[in-house]
Amino acid sequence: MTKHDPDLSLLFHALADATRRSILTRLAETPARVTDLAGPTGLRLPTVMRHLAVLEEAGLIVTSKDGRIRTCAIVPEAMEPARTWMDDQRAIWEGRLDRLNAYVMNVMKERAE
Repeated sequence: MTKHDPDLSLLFHALADATRRSILTRLAETPARVTDLAGPTGLRLPTVMRHLAVLEEAGLIVTSKDGRIRTCAIVPEAMEPARTWMDDQRAIWEGRLDRLNAYVMNVMKERAE
């Protein structure tokens, strides 16, 4: 079993929320001001700020402040641990399914004889 990775847990926790995924999708286009990110969500600014804090804690975004304007930008390489974990899981399950397929084919061949 894979060792528990707290960073991976933070990453999946951040991605578990539809609002945060929507914010990431928007930031994939270009960096944006917090007020611009808040508008389409229909949420109050303090709620959006909490979502942004979760994304920042997971390392998915960085924020900068210029005067009263806070700007957010995505950190695409932060997704790599999740991608690696999912690729590892895919390899495990593909191996299991290949062995199951071989077993079923063998049983069917034995029954046909």
